[in-house]
Amino acid sequence: MASKGRAHRGRANARLCVLLLLPFAFLLSGCRRDMQDQPKAKPYRSSGFFKDGLASRPPVQGTVARGWLRDDKELYTGKKNTGTSASPSNPQTGPVATTPSNSAGAAQVAAAYPDDVDKFPYPITADILNRGQERFQIFCSVCHGMTGEGDGMIVRRGFRKPPSYHEQRLREAPVGHFFDVVTNGWGAMPSYASQVPVEDRWAIIAYIRALQLSHTNPPAATATDTSGGRK
Repeated sequence: MASKGRAHRGRANARLCVLLLLPFAFLLSGCRRDMQDQPKAKPYRSSGFFKDGLASRPPVQGTVARGWLRDDKELYTGKKNTGTSASPSNPQTGPVATTPSNSAGAAQVAAAYPDDVDKFPYPITADILNRGQERFQIFCSVCHGMTGEGDGMIVRRGFRKPPSYHEQRLREAPVGHFFDVVTNGWGAMPSYASQVPVEDRWAIIAYIRALQLSHTNPPAATATDTSGGRK
């Protein structure tokens, strides 16, 4: 009888313990901090934690998005690191520079394009020229023509004719000017910054320079003798 009484009291004590622990179990379940109940601030919601009352925080000063570090001004803008604040003359309406083979001509070109770089930001290779030719034919030839004469297919259909790359003033224009035009647009030409990456812009400009050189310095004709045969 004594053992049965002790067993009965033990079961009663166990039930009592379970009943006493149940409220604590409910309290603990209300303090969950997992993926289902996160202490977070939702975007564009108000918040009393910050002084400005906004939950979304502005980026730290000086923050640059991945892939958007523009530490090389000449590469990413075509502008000189140190230069005047004057704006370059519009080549469609501005003064036409003379051949910059003398100091006076060079001074006129420098005055027309005071901020534009006159050298490529890196050496131009055959691969870059080939890339520039490919990109030029895709993005530029429809207006400027395959040889840069401004006789592209849509010009033949009535669109406004762009100037020829072989005009004196554009042969003398620095490479930075062409980069600025491709990046920001010029006259009827829109900006191609969203379509053509920086490196491809320089490749296209290198190919334009090659077109200009081929136009002003055509390959020498093969000499023939008086009888019509080759020497």
